[in-house]
Amino acid sequence: MSDLIARMRPALSKVPEITVMFWVAKLLTTGMGETTWDWFDGSLGQAVAVSLTSVLFVAAMVTQFAVRAYNPWAYWFAIVMVSVFGTTIADLAHNDFGIPYTVSTLVLLGLVGLTFALWYRVEGTLSIHSITTRRREVFYWTAVLLTFALGTAAGDWTASTLHLGYLPSGLIFLVAFVLPAVAYRWFGLNAIVAFWLSYIMTRPLGASFADYFGGPRGRGGIALGMEPVSIVLTVVIVAVVAYFAITRVDRPRGLAACATAEIASSPSAR
Repeated sequence: MSDLIARMRPALSKVPEITVMFWVAKLLTTGMGETTWDWFDGSLGQAVAVSLTSVLFVAAMVTQFAVRAYNPWAYWFAIVMVSVFGTTIADLAHNDFGIPYTVSTLVLLGLVGLTFALWYRVEGTLSIHSITTRRREVFYWTAVLLTFALGTAAGDWTASTLHLGYLPSGLIFLVAFVLPAVAYRWFGLNAIVAFWLSYIMTRPLGASFADYFGGPRGRGGIALGMEPVSIVLTVVIVAVVAYFAITRVDRPRGLAACATAEIASSPSAR
């Protein structure tokens, strides 16, 4: 049995199955990342906030890469910290270096496209169900980080540069989030393309609504405050991840197949 497990380990997926609850968790993390960075930056100061988020981001990545198979706590901790760190990157580019949101959005869009092109050229697929090797995992998390940074810049571009405000921006990105699913369901859009288009849209969608609830009235928010919004979102995210851990509804199919094979090969099953 140990030989069987050893052979199966490289094929274990470290990415969850895509369910409705996956999208719920993803949207929650995008909003939480946006408000948490703003909260940290405002209350701790930029230097401390950048240091803290950088350390937590590295810790999350080390943890995620260290586990041998999908672990909901490790995976969603990594997603949360990518969300916070992606916001950090986009905001520093604009606030500290004066890069316009239009420029940062276009540059990040190009980097996302380049990452996907290189990933596909090297691996021949962009399917998240194929994240079973270290190299593919590197491509995956690089793409995820860049899409989070892109989404932050795009959300700020529509809200600030185009002067649409948070709520109208959120509604626009909501439509953009749903359209790939519609195109896949009724017009034959490739499933992988549909997934990544919707995935990219989750960042500005979640962030726009989070900013709407927590942001100042002068910028189109309802001024509940970044701290309380961050805390509430964090509590809900923990509850959702606990649900994943207990029910295993997001367990990758590869893990289920491996468990079945292990049971069938065990002495007690003979």
